[in-house]
Order: sequence, then structure tokens, then C-alpha cells
Amino acid sequence: YFFQDTDEFILPTGANKTRGRFELAFFTIGGCCMTGATLGALNGLRLGLKETQNMAWSKPRNVQILNMVTRQGALWANTLGSLALLYSAFGVIIEKTRGAEDDLNTIAAGTMTGMLYKSTGRV
Repeated sequence: YFFQDTDEFILPTGANKTRGRFELAFFTIGGCCMTGATLGALNGLRLGLKETQNMAWSKPRNVQILNMVTRQGALWANTLGSLALLYSAFGVIIEKTRGAEDDLNTIAAGTMTGMLYKSTGRV
């Protein structure tokens, strides 16, 4: 039962067994947005607690901490999601242009994304 000789899934005629770069782009972008939101929320909690440490526990302090959490979460999610979108778009374009699916596409997409991100004056 555990050792099967046949494929686990029935694939349409002519379909690949592995996902292409375009199909993986959606997972990459979504994963980066969720990771950015989580890391940003944690950073916002840290900043909120740090900035309100002299305040007593009250509604204004809670609201200020919550505002920092939501602002930082949205900022980080937007940033990482945008970078993932650029990376995925460059990867798909390079793959379609070259007609090959290899590690050179990944390196080129990452390099082009980094160059474009840094060209806007970001640190």
C-alpha cells in the first residue's frame, strides 16, 4: 500500500508533473505578503511597547500599540509583496525569453529585482 508504482495524480494529456514559474509566482507573492505582515506586526508590537513604556496601561496606550502593529504590518507586507511580485515577473519574463528553466533565471531575476529596488534610493 505504501509503495506504489503508479503516479499519485491523474494529469491531463500534455501536462507537466512540476509547476512552472508562473504557477509558483502566486504562492511566492502570497507567502511573502503573509510573512511581511507577520514580521511587521511583531516589529510594530516591539516599537509600540517601546514608545509607550512611560504610559500607564490604558485605552490610549492600547490604541497606540495597535496602530503601530497595523501600520508596520501593512508596510512590511506591501514591501515584501512588491519585491516578490517584481522577482516573479522578472523570473517569468526571463524564462519565456530564454526558453529554459534553470538556476540562471533565478539569479538574473533576483539581481534585476535588487537593482530595481536599490535604484529608487532605498537602503
